Amino acid sequence: MIQPVAVIGAGPFGLSTAAHLRARGIPVRVFGEPMVSWRDHMPAGMLLKSTPVASNIDAPQHGHTLVDYCDAAGIRRLVTDEDIIPADTFIAYGQWFQQKLVPELERVRVVSVDRKTSGSRGSGGSAGSGFELKLDSGELFTARAVVVATGLSGLSHLPPELAAAAADGPAPTGPLSHSSQHHDLNRFSGKELIVVGAGQSALETAALAAEAGAQVHVVSRGRGRVAFGAPPWKQPKLRPESPFGRAWSLWALSYYPHPYRYLPAQTRHYLVRRILGPLGAWWLRDRFEGKVQVSEVAQIVGAGAADDRTTLTVAPHAGGTRQLSADHVIAATGYRVDIAAMDFLGHELRTELAVSRGTPKLGAGYVSSVPGLYFTGLPAAASYGPVMRFVCGTEFASPRLAKHLAAAHG
Repeated sequence: MIQPVAVIGAGPFGLSTAAHLRARGIPVRVFGEPMVSWRDHMPAGMLLKSTPVASNIDAPQHGHTLVDYCDAAGIRRLVTDEDIIPADTFIAYGQWFQQKLVPELERVRVVSVDRKTSGSRGSGGSAGSGFELKLDSGELFTARAVVVATGLSGLSHLPPELAAAAADGPAPTGPLSHSSQHHDLNRFSGKELIVVGAGQSALETAALAAEAGAQVHVVSRGRGRVAFGAPPWKQPKLRPESPFGRAWSLWALSYYPHPYRYLPAQTRHYLVRRILGPLGAWWLRDRFEGKVQVSEVAQIVGAGAADDRTTLTVAPHAGGTRQLSADHVIAATGYRVDIAAMDFLGHELRTELAVSRGTPKLGAGYVSSVPGLYFTGLPAAASYGPVMRFVCGTEFASPRLAKHLAAAHG
C-alpha cells in the first residue's frame, strides 16, 4: 500500500495544500480542527484587515472562493476593496472549503513526528523510509512526506521585558496575557486595560475592549507608531495593484516571491519584519480615535504585578522613565517562528533541520533541509517573504508545494 502524505494543520494553508495534493491523486491524511486559530484565538466581533480578493483560500479547481461561499450561503457578496469581512464569515468559509475539498479531515492531534527508523513499521507502509507519526488517539503510522501547516499555534511571542509580570506564563485570568488568548473581551468591562502593540491586532483588540466597556490604554514601543492605512479611494492610482494595496514592493512580494529566498538572511528577516508592518485598517480609525488613550514610548523597561495591578515601567522618547498601571495587560506582540517550539517534531528531527534565526531554511517547493519535510504558511515567511503571513499566500505556496512533493515522492 502507498504511504500517505501527512498534512498537519487545518487552517487556510493546510486545507489549501491538502486540496492540491488530493487533486493530484496523492493519498493524504490531514489532521487538526478546521480554522481553530481563527475560531478560538481571535476576539469575537473581529473584522478582517484583508480585502476580499486577498482572502481566498487557493483551490486546484474553480468554485471555491470567498464569493462562491457567499453565493452558496445566501449572504451578501464580498467583492470590493471597501467590503469588510467579519471573522465569523471567514471562519465559515474555511469550514465550507474543508467540507467540499478535504472531507476526510481527521480531528485528532499529532503528538510526534520522527524519522522512520529502519525496521519499524506503521500502518500501510514499508520499513526504511518516510516518517513515523503518533496521534493522540494512540495510532502509529508511516507517512512518506509531512507538511507542517500549523499556522500560529504555539508561536505567540512575549518580549522578555514583559515576562516578569507573568511568572507562570501569560494567562487571561492573570496579570498579563497574549492577545491570542482572548476570544471574549467582555471580561474587561469596567476594568482598566493596557494593550501593548501598534499593529492591527493591538488596535482592534483595544477598540473591541473599549466597546465592551473597558478603559483602554495602548502602549506602542520603539519605532512603532499608531497609524491607519489609507482607504481604497485614496490609494495611489499610478502604482500596480496587489492584495495589500498599490505599491511596487507589495506587487513584487505578492506575485514574484521566487527570488526572495536567494536574498541574504539579514535582508530577508528585515523585510519580513518591516514590509506590511504595524498599521491599523482604514475602517478602524473612527472606532479607535477618541476612545482609546495612546502612549508612544521608546521602550518598555520592565513589568511587574502586585495587589491585583500590573505595572509597566516605560522610557518615553523624551527621556527618563514613568510607570503605567492597569488591572490587566494584553501583549499584542505578535508571533515568532521557532522550530524549538514545535515540540511535536522529534528532537533528532529538529536537530537535523537547517534553520535561520529559528525558522526553517526552505528550498524550492517549500521543502526543508530534511527531504520529505515541508513547511508552509508563517514558518515559510523567512524563505518566501511576508506574503506567507497572509491567506493570499496560499495561491503561490500550495500548487508549488504539491508539484514539488508529487515529483519528489511520486
